[in-house]
Amino acid sequence: MAHSARKRNAVRPADPEGPGPWRRCLVEGVPRPVETMIRFVISPDGSVVPDVAGRLPGRGFWLSARRDTVKTACAKKLFAKAARSPVVVAADFDAEIERLLTRRCLDLIGMARRAGQAVVGFEKVRGYLRGAGAGVVLAAAEGAANGREKIAALAPDVPVIELFSGDELGAALGRQHAVHAVLTPGPIADKLLGEAARLAGFRSPSAVESGAGRVCNTEPDGNANGLK
Repeated sequence: MAHSARKRNAVRPADPEGPGPWRRCLVEGVPRPVETMIRFVISPDGSVVPDVAGRLPGRGFWLSARRDTVKTACAKKLFAKAARSPVVVAADFDAEIERLLTRRCLDLIGMARRAGQAVVGFEKVRGYLRGAGAGVVLAAAEGAANGREKIAALAPDVPVIELFSGDELGAALGRQHAVHAVLTPGPIADKLLGEAARLAGFRSPSAVESGAGRVCNTEPDGNANGLK
């Protein structure tokens, strides 16, 4: 749609006066909200461990949630410099982070299904959106564009996540394949939006869309958290 196309590359910059907590990115050297970042710790054997849940013990090192930022940190050996000791970084480090973030998102979708907070299927989703508000719309990345547009037209202000394949969505939603789904408003949908925004920095092309336009992680500041 024309309205979406005009705003496709809209990125809301970080608000320097926004609420904390904030942490400084090793690569960019600027503070950002922790929900837009990934924490890392050094294990006893010297391995760098992505702490995507932010719960592991030890001193934390932070990077903006983008693949290029992670690759830069590894190439410039910034973890070793920050830790002031030798460290070991896995060869597929950025891919492992993507896997961890993907699992967090799909687990949340599965949680919503088990809690009765998910509606699946084109007709059911369309019927739901005509009569109730939604927390987030899910659309398979390979789904037909006209189907996504029809769903989006019913809820232009509802965030849409297009980061997952139909097989991934299906597995999370208890079926073989799923193209369209809705999560009802609430904490699970809100949490999914934040996790999806981080994942968008590792899945290319980024595909997190809202009524405010698509948020692409190819912009210099890489801020993919314009979603609420």
